[in-house]
Amino acid sequence: MKEKIIFITHAAVIAALYMVLTLTAGAFGLANGAVQLRFSEALTILPYFTPAAIPGLFIGCILSNILTGCVLWDIVFGSIATLLGAIGTYYLGRKVNKWLSPVPPILANTLIIPFVLAFAYGAEESIPFLMLTVGAGEVLSCGILGLILLNAIEPIKRAVFDPKP
Repeated sequence: MKEKIIFITHAAVIAALYMVLTLTAGAFGLANGAVQLRFSEALTILPYFTPAAIPGLFIGCILSNILTGCVLWDIVFGSIATLLGAIGTYYLGRKVNKWLSPVPPILANTLIIPFVLAFAYGAEESIPFLMLTVGAGEVLSCGILGLILLNAIEPIKRAVFDPKP
C-alpha cells in the first residue's frame, strides 16, 4: 500500500513539474508552435528512473496542453506522443542504454507533432520542415536538457525515487 502511495505521489509531482515548466516556457512563447522548446520535455528522461514518470508525464502533458489553449487534436495526439516517448524511455533506457533515454520522446514528437501542427492548426510550413523544427526543439529539450537532468539525478536517484524509507 505504501509503495502505491509513493508511486502516485511521484506521478503527481512529475505531472505538476511538467505543467509548471510548460507554463513557464509558454510565458516566453516557447511552448507551442512550429519551433517548440518546452523545458518540461527534459523530464521525459524520468521514466529511466521510475515507471511513475509515465503517467506523470502523460497527465502533465494533457493538463499543460489544456492550460496553454491547445486544440483538442493537440491535447490528444500531443499527449499520446509524450506517453509513447515515456514508455519508450522506460524500456530503452533501462534495457539497452541510459544514454538512449531521450531518443523515444524525440522520435515520438518529431513524427507526431508536425501532423498536429499541419492539420489541427493549419500550419503553412511543409511536414518535413515541421519535422525538422519540432525535432530540433526536442533534441534541445529531451536530448541536451534531458541528459543534463539525467546526470544530475543519477547520483541521488535512490534518495529521490527509492520507495523504501
